[in-house]
Amino acid sequence: MKSEFEGKKLLILGGNPETIPLVEIANSWGIKTIVASARENDAAKAYAWKKYTFEGLDTDAVIKIAKDENVDGVLVGVADILVPMYCKVCDTLGLPCYATQKIVDVFSFKDVFKATCERYGVHGIPEYKLDADMKAEDLAAIKYPVMVKPVDNGGGVGMTVAYNEDELRKGVEVALEHSHSKRFIVERYMQCDDMGMYYTFKDGYCSASCIYDRYTTDEQPGLSRVCLGGTYPSKHLDEYFEKMHPNALKLFKEIGIENGVLMLSGFYENGEFYVYDTGFRLQGEAPHLLMKAIHGFDQREMLIRFALTGSEGDIDLEKEDDTKLRGKWAATLWFLLKQGKIAKIEGLDELDKDERVVANIVRLHEGDTVLPEWIGNEKQVLTRMYLVCDSKAGLAEALKHYMDTVKVLDENGNNLLLKGFDVDKALELS
Repeated sequence: MKSEFEGKKLLILGGNPETIPLVEIANSWGIKTIVASARENDAAKAYAWKKYTFEGLDTDAVIKIAKDENVDGVLVGVADILVPMYCKVCDTLGLPCYATQKIVDVFSFKDVFKATCERYGVHGIPEYKLDADMKAEDLAAIKYPVMVKPVDNGGGVGMTVAYNEDELRKGVEVALEHSHSKRFIVERYMQCDDMGMYYTFKDGYCSASCIYDRYTTDEQPGLSRVCLGGTYPSKHLDEYFEKMHPNALKLFKEIGIENGVLMLSGFYENGEFYVYDTGFRLQGEAPHLLMKAIHGFDQREMLIRFALTGSEGDIDLEKEDDTKLRGKWAATLWFLLKQGKIAKIEGLDELDKDERVVANIVRLHEGDTVLPEWIGNEKQVLTRMYLVCDSKAGLAEALKHYMDTVKVLDENGNNLLLKGFDVDKALELS
């Protein structure tokens, strides 16, 4: 039987490796996928029915592509920077869009998002007053270390840690270089528990799909702390629901979120939660893969359906979603690489036979080179592994097994892998 979407045309914005599964699902439904991005050789384009390349953030060029192809829907992939474009293209063409301009205005810039959150009791990281003029009195008030960030980029891009004024000045230059709006913020450098809060929205109903703990590398001083993985559910889950979740719901309702998926990234320190980032789209971390394995529904399918019909389908989130994962324990395991050329990868050949591994998203392969500018952001990720187990002890065993088994060597036999996170500490087993 033909799919109800057989022959429909879907324009997907962004072509990074994390977007590939979205393209593949649409293809399996008989949809004609069109991937458009700013880079000619983006990985997801190899899986599309057609591909286009546009310059920078040229919305008019993308609108022309959509009109020329007579597309039936538009969807943003895994790229925050393209959400404003997605909204404008859909609005111009009268196509379904889960974002609105009001939502985009809040989520596209870290400073605006932070100010909006504070109005609803969703606290951001303590911030220092500083602008490009670098006034002496502002510099004198800063207590180091601090994190310098562009307001409109993500994935660690343009972010640096500064331990003194010289490093701060260099960090500002880097942040401005990677900011399209030429704005940056300076925040206290947080050294505490890192968390992710992942929400699903359908017709105005908001479900906290998963709250989890995230672990980052400390092997790259001065750079953004890239993620090493996460464990689900969070050890702080109950306290989050008590202290922060009600305020987050008020925020979401006020800015008008009805459909879509949203990530909040935050810290936990001394009984307080601090949100530091957001993403109103599918995440590169892909917690939706764990949700599909445990709950059975797939956010990617919901979003594809919405793009073509304006509805995410007949799923009942109240019944089918569960923040506590139906008693299961889950994790993502990231393998981060140092600079160098990948000559050999070992330990990934058994994944297909291991029922605990529900997905494995590979970004790099033998023969690829990890460039210096990739260090300190998610481009240095070799692969992301997704594990689901029946117990905490079982999850710990699985994580330790793959941390010990996976090896990546350069042409001289040197280890290219960074250390993983402390499993026993993460899961409170020691």
